[in-house]
Amino acid sequence: MATATRSGTRDTTYDLISVIYHQLQGAETYETYVQDAQDEGDQEAVTFFQQAAEQSQGMASRAKELLGQRINRSSSRS
Repeated sequence: MATATRSGTRDTTYDLISVIYHQLQGAETYETYVQDAQDEGDQEAVTFFQQAAEQSQGMASRAKELLGQRINRSSSRS
């Protein structure tokens, strides 16, 4: 059973929010790397960084889905 953090949120809830934040932050950083690679004309690196950004955005989306499910379950119990 998950225990509440000092903020009063369940650990899994906090963890999902953290994953969303960090994955989106990473995706934003990768976009900077895409631009750097484009500036250098390195198409292989452009493709790699674009894929990394897409994967991060996908993980953030999945975490948002899971968070939404938990919020809905919690709301229906109240």
